[in-house]
Amino acid sequence: MNVNSYNDFLSRMTRRISQALSQPLKGNRVAQHAKIPYLQVNTAQLAGWLDDYIWTGLFGKSFNPLNAIDSTAIYENWRILLLQSVQEHITKVFAEALLEAEEQWVHGATRVLYRQLSDVKSLPMRASNSLELSKSMYTHTTYPTHSGGLERTLMLWAQQDSEVAALCKIHEVRHDAARLRYVKEDGLPAFYVPDFLIRVGNLNGADVVNSGSTVYLVETKAQGQLSSPNVQRKLKAAVAWCERINGVAAEQRRYETWHYVLLGESVVVQWQSGGKRCSELLSFSKLRNAWCNEQQKLV
Repeated sequence: MNVNSYNDFLSRMTRRISQALSQPLKGNRVAQHAKIPYLQVNTAQLAGWLDDYIWTGLFGKSFNPLNAIDSTAIYENWRILLLQSVQEHITKVFAEALLEAEEQWVHGATRVLYRQLSDVKSLPMRASNSLELSKSMYTHTTYPTHSGGLERTLMLWAQQDSEVAALCKIHEVRHDAARLRYVKEDGLPAFYVPDFLIRVGNLNGADVVNSGSTVYLVETKAQGQLSSPNVQRKLKAAVAWCERINGVAAEQRRYETWHYVLLGESVVVQWQSGGKRCSELLSFSKLRNAWCNEQQKLV
């Protein structure tokens, strides 16, 4: 960021946050986002908030950007703000604060709009990377050509489990009803699409609407990716989504209970090789908001 003064820095940072927050940044270029700015009003207030944060909160103590480091210094303190890590930290803090400020809590009767996976009649895929699964509504189910072994293993394991009533590999583009919002580690908003929907229960031809079955929103990850900050943020968003569904009246959610499950490769291999059912692992691994909050505190 080439700036000539502290005021110029505030102006550039205000522009970065107000114009480019809605999309990921590539370097320091923000011109391509000018047509769809995140904020179009109150940018003067945003500049004031940035100034207050730099003076009082950025370094955990009072910081005067207009003073020199010492009497022999040529440059003023504000030039330390030009470090890329400092800019990214400021952007992240303000991005999260602005997104939290947008949250609205609606009280009153719940209106439920039902979306069916079967609304998507067909899915594109390669025959060489697909499976014929009788428990899926589609004749074939695809899995990734690269590093898709875990997904393939889970689908075959669920297919063999008599407790599993149905499963569906979620298509990240076609099944848009399953797109969840979350905030990435860099503070920018994004969408997240889990891997699978798996329903356990309703095995004897009972009415699906009154089945009382359990629906699992399932994500599979390589073992080394489980602790990734963005994976943990996706986890928290998905758990909150399931909790909101479970908070709806039972008859409005078809008497089904929803849970989110994050599965690593090692636990899938361990339980499968030990002769366990896929449904048993899903029940054991389901996550709740209280657990996510405790993990967030530990982090």
